[in-house]
Amino acid sequence: MTGTRERGDGPVEGYQATRSISATRTDTPIREVPQSISVVPQAVLQDISAVRLDAALDYAGGIARGNNFGGQTLYEYNVRGFATGEYYRNGFPLNRGYQGSPDPAGIERLEVLRGPASLLYGRGDPGGTLNIVTKQPQPESFAVFGGLFDSNGLRRGTLDAAGALRADGTVTYRLNGAVESGGSFRDHVDSNRQYLAPAFSWQVTPDTTFTIEAEFLRNNRAFDRGVVAFGNRPGIVPRARFFGEPGVGDIQNTSGLGQFRFDHRLNNAWSLRGGVQYFGGTLEGLAVEPSSLRPDGRTLRRELRERNFNWSDVDAQINLTGTFTTGPIAHTVLAGLEYEHYTNREVLNRSNPNAAPFAIDIFNPAYGQALPSLTRRSSTLERTDTIAGFVQDQIAVTDRLKVLAGVRVEHFDQGLTQRVTGTSSPQTQTAATPRLGVVYDLTPEVSAYASYARSFRPNRGGDISGRAFSPEEGQAFEVGTKLDLFDNRLSATAALFHITRENVLTANPADSAFSIAAGEVRSRGFDLTLAGNLTPGWRVIGGYAFIDAAVTRDNTLRPGSRLLNVPQHAGSLLNVYEFQDGKLQGLGLGTGVNVVGSRAGDTLGSGFRLPYYATVDLLAYYKVNERVRVNLNVNNVFDKGYYDRSYSNVWVSPGAPLTVLGGLTIRL
Repeated sequence: MTGTRERGDGPVEGYQATRSISATRTDTPIREVPQSISVVPQAVLQDISAVRLDAALDYAGGIARGNNFGGQTLYEYNVRGFATGEYYRNGFPLNRGYQGSPDPAGIERLEVLRGPASLLYGRGDPGGTLNIVTKQPQPESFAVFGGLFDSNGLRRGTLDAAGALRADGTVTYRLNGAVESGGSFRDHVDSNRQYLAPAFSWQVTPDTTFTIEAEFLRNNRAFDRGVVAFGNRPGIVPRARFFGEPGVGDIQNTSGLGQFRFDHRLNNAWSLRGGVQYFGGTLEGLAVEPSSLRPDGRTLRRELRERNFNWSDVDAQINLTGTFTTGPIAHTVLAGLEYEHYTNREVLNRSNPNAAPFAIDIFNPAYGQALPSLTRRSSTLERTDTIAGFVQDQIAVTDRLKVLAGVRVEHFDQGLTQRVTGTSSPQTQTAATPRLGVVYDLTPEVSAYASYARSFRPNRGGDISGRAFSPEEGQAFEVGTKLDLFDNRLSATAALFHITRENVLTANPADSAFSIAAGEVRSRGFDLTLAGNLTPGWRVIGGYAFIDAAVTRDNTLRPGSRLLNVPQHAGSLLNVYEFQDGKLQGLGLGTGVNVVGSRAGDTLGSGFRLPYYATVDLLAYYKVNERVRVNLNVNNVFDKGYYDRSYSNVWVSPGAPLTVLGGLTIRL
């Protein structure tokens, strides 16, 4: 697929994307965006047999795994040293509440934007943002059925169907679905999932298109905080050992989404795009979770938690895009307005692990204890209203020099009420987040760029006086180069960056039970990403990152303390070759390598670290004919024991052992 035929929100041929709509909200060549962007296309998800997004993001380059909320959600991931939960679906927020991790069955491409994206997406973290581009309706009629099984008992079936509902092709549909159940390499951790995502497109006139999408996801899974690091050393306790209670802790996570979008071309130069999204869900159930180790180093305090969370979010957007010239200078202008109303109710009831002993021996666990009483109760109601406006100009000063400039102004009203005590912490914030970038083509194959951007994110709650905290503010500087090598068959981006985040919550020196917005952290480093279709059968994707992320100011942590789950060195490469002719035609063979350096294992600056690891995955598939494809994946082929994330020394997530997956897809 060439750059002229690829759409920034459409399918990618192989592994190499040349255009993006996520970075500018306009269909722009990646080469012209002054920012590092990684696109993980659907072909990667298929080749690695991904059932969760974590596996695909490993090949985005420098993306570290973060807190996954007991295996329930894509709660956090780390980009350029900062944990973030910011991710979007076709430009609309998807990370409100506690939705189960997005299902790969409906994904066309994943786009990781490095650095602040507040100009287009509003409040967020300065490290980066993920936008999920979903599979869209197609006039071509097809139905693809898939089945996947693994050596841990996973069973998964998928459906991808599309076609025209009218003979003239003006009304089309897409239907994606998945059903999944089975076990895990973790003792007593089972799950089941149902996913359904219908979409319809109506081309009302040659200039006007309406798209309606829905998504339903139900995910039931045992709440699992992982294992314990004995003496701050992970690996002493078997990676399969479970420290909850068998049969207690099945969390029911259900969410539903409806999205309406329109695209109307006013004339050859101007167009209007926008839409409305409703997103809501619930998370409820019991969980037995580790609390702390007693001084003997083997007795683990636990507590029982009961959650009843529900949330809803309404988001409306409208964007006006136009092109014009001022003398020899060409402009692509984007102006947008957004409104969001978010409500989140959380009821959390807990036992007291100190007053009511509910412990377990980490070396000889005995299950079946009577559950303790829920004596600590919390109930919060959060309501948030946001209105924002932004303007962006992509300026072609010459054929070789491009400038991107814009600013967003966002007004944020939040009320957070503790319903048990009746206390509330209202806050109102207004912030401007500018962005400026320059790209210059040094040669037809090499360009250089530089950018500056700011971000902001409100802090929840209030200080010792009940006043709202000042919002977190981030700023980022980035310089880099983009290369199109081997006759544009391989794209690479190399970047240097420096990011600071201010007004991070830290302990109040006058009373450590309260916080103040006075902390500061910074991240600086280098990252390299690449993707390409080197020959008709050979495709690669991956990257490397060096990240120096540390606390620079805090009232309890020592300056220089490393940030949680951020390796200083990390790299990955997926390399696949498919035979194009001869007796082996249709056979694909590949290797995936993921190397992750040591990382801070808690937020306390205690010195607890997760060790370095490297895993190797093998894959093979065979296209029996144009309609049938079989695949075999062997993940962690050397059965490396490793830990991919943690939150404390009693919440350590072990990586999966050697796992064999077999799959079949049939296209009708």
